[in-house]
Amino acid sequence: MAAMFALAAAAAAAAKEATPPRVSMPDRYVAQAPVQALPPWTLDSFWRLFNDPILNALEDEAFRASPDIRTAEARLSEARANRAGGIAATWPQGEATGNASHQVAYALGVAGSDLTQTTGVTNIAQGNFNVSWELDLFGRLATQRRIARATGVEAAYSVEGIKAELAANVADTYFQMRGFANQLDDALATVRIERDLLNIARRKAAAGAGPQDEVDRVAAEAERSEALAADIQAQLDGARRDLLIVVGRDLRDIENLPLTGDPPTVPPTPAVMPAELLTRRPDVEEAEYRLRAQLGNATLAHRALFPTITLLPGLGLNRTSEPGVSFIPPATLVNQQQTFSNGFWSLAVGVSIPVLDIPKLLDQAHAQDAVSREDAIAYEKAVRTAFGEAQNALTDLQAGEQATALLVDSELHARKAYDASRKRYAEGMDDLTATLTAEQSWRRIRFALTTERVLTLRSAVRTYKALGGGWNYQGGGIH
Repeated sequence: MAAMFALAAAAAAAAKEATPPRVSMPDRYVAQAPVQALPPWTLDSFWRLFNDPILNALEDEAFRASPDIRTAEARLSEARANRAGGIAATWPQGEATGNASHQVAYALGVAGSDLTQTTGVTNIAQGNFNVSWELDLFGRLATQRRIARATGVEAAYSVEGIKAELAANVADTYFQMRGFANQLDDALATVRIERDLLNIARRKAAAGAGPQDEVDRVAAEAERSEALAADIQAQLDGARRDLLIVVGRDLRDIENLPLTGDPPTVPPTPAVMPAELLTRRPDVEEAEYRLRAQLGNATLAHRALFPTITLLPGLGLNRTSEPGVSFIPPATLVNQQQTFSNGFWSLAVGVSIPVLDIPKLLDQAHAQDAVSREDAIAYEKAVRTAFGEAQNALTDLQAGEQATALLVDSELHARKAYDASRKRYAEGMDDLTATLTAEQSWRRIRFALTTERVLTLRSAVRTYKALGGGWNYQGGGIH
């Protein structure tokens, strides 16, 4: 016994020496104080800022029917069950067992002695309740509960990240689809203009009023415009199918997606990055709780070197009814059923000391320390990535808004030039070629403006997602 306790002391000493190094959580980088932080609900449902009823309806439909959402809900249910099971496993364990039998005996051949009863009915019932209760002297069970909770929260943030990704994908694909629709209108108008210019060039060449190479140049431009229109049509069909897949709708509904009207305007941009970015980004929170769980695993790996002490209480009950013989003085023997009942309880203590397993457990603990350091680095990377993505998105959005403003002014001037040319043509002061050329120039600038508007809208979506939008941040219940 003395040798056993000496070995236990050696294991405890080894565990103390192998205590995992403190892996501190990386400092949360603090952004400059925001001039005006966005209210939480604005980011939670950022798509409503665009004031587009069609987009709102698509987002609602996606959150109801998307395969990603259904998968996420199943994953969340699994995580909650695993968390509850992991916590329940740290409490006392045990089971109740029992059995019963009914036996009828008959005499065959020579009858038995009068002093013994070999025939009749025998009933036996037994019940036992045995419990195993590990004493948490070294904090192993409390650590396991913390790991289970951290793992459950990690899974919950993973699901919220799926929701945020879905919301951004729906909005991004929708704006892309709307942009292709408007670009197709402009491209078809350009094709019409190029065909009119080609007809004019051909008539001039036939009348000797223009060179043939001008016909070839205009024909090449017309074919380029037709190819561009065909390419945009294919991209539009692909974007519509992508949107149906993301939303979770049947692909046969491709013709039921409304495409009328211009894309919505870009909503206001936050002045600076919100200070609560790291708590709003579900991927950062997921990385943090993954690190917490791994730190718990490292602690648990080192505490495996300590002895395990388990209480083993038990309760039992037996009841037997069997044939018997009773003696009635002075000399009478009577056959009758005899019943015996007895109950018992027990209390035992089990001790397990990993004497020969210490080298293996130390190696496992050191390996778990390395895993914890890896997750600490991953958390720091997630923090840096979050700030980098948010800053890049804000920069791209600002550049897109500036480019859109310049193209709006350019489109206005081109439209005025086209209107003036058309007016001169109506008054006989200008020919059709000049008017079509002016319209062609206006259409090209309008095409560029539509492209830039869509890119800016998509940059706005990326910005709100980078700031941690698209999931129910204020809903609570994750922890």
